[in-house]
Amino acid sequence: MSPYVDVSDIMMMPSVTDMAGLNRISRVVLHNAAQAIAGMAKAPAPAMSGKPALGLTMFGVTTAVVTAITEALKADYDCMVFHATGTGGRAMEKLADSGLLSGIIDITTTEVCDLLFGGVLPATEDRFGAVARTKLPYVGSVGALDMVNFGPRNTVPERFNTRQFIVHNANVTLMRTTRDENRAIGVWIAERLNKMNGQVRFLLPEGGVSLLDMPGKAFHDPEADNALFEAIEKTMKQTPRRSVERVKGNINEASFVDAAVAAFMSIAPRIERNT
Repeated sequence: MSPYVDVSDIMMMPSVTDMAGLNRISRVVLHNAAQAIAGMAKAPAPAMSGKPALGLTMFGVTTAVVTAITEALKADYDCMVFHATGTGGRAMEKLADSGLLSGIIDITTTEVCDLLFGGVLPATEDRFGAVARTKLPYVGSVGALDMVNFGPRNTVPERFNTRQFIVHNANVTLMRTTRDENRAIGVWIAERLNKMNGQVRFLLPEGGVSLLDMPGKAFHDPEADNALFEAIEKTMKQTPRRSVERVKGNINEASFVDAAVAAFMSIAPRIERNT
């Protein structure tokens, strides 16, 4: 259904049988569809929260940091978390383009890996475009850029056979990105950050970009990470409104949480704080 629904909230109900006239099956399906429409019309969703909406991106390996950021900001913001699976990033940016977000904390940009290197959860070429168009306050980072996502191990293209993998489960295989790939990712992201004329803060966690990129973990590779960081720093054109900063510690550690929250609060529009 994804080609029809994509990132919208369309509800689809398969007809089961062909719609060439009514029968005992189609009558039940159409009855249920009509009842669903009537129910939604008679009981509309409650009014939206008065808090400004904030979009955040998360993956399994960045759950800790995004959960902590959400906890820190939930008193003042309606925090909306999007799973960075290609569709999630597009959904968040569509809401931004629609004027429904007041800011973005884009911790998990892993969809770029899949776009550039053939993974199954890719962003589109317009990733980050909504931020450039809307000039929303933006805090970004490099969460899960240590991995390209594939399906079952036997579906990974043969050209990658010598690479380092983690078989997460029968349906998910993760491939560690190399120094050269990280350098290309960094340039690609920074070129898009350069198109943003709103307030932008981009944070680089020196202790690793995911839960798997820590000392003793399978994807720990400081050289690959540093290639990513240097590419972003060299390509990104820093201005008083757009800056990049290295942060001590892993992306999931408290030091990074504190830095991300402080960065967002430094650029967020003033709001009346709840007491």
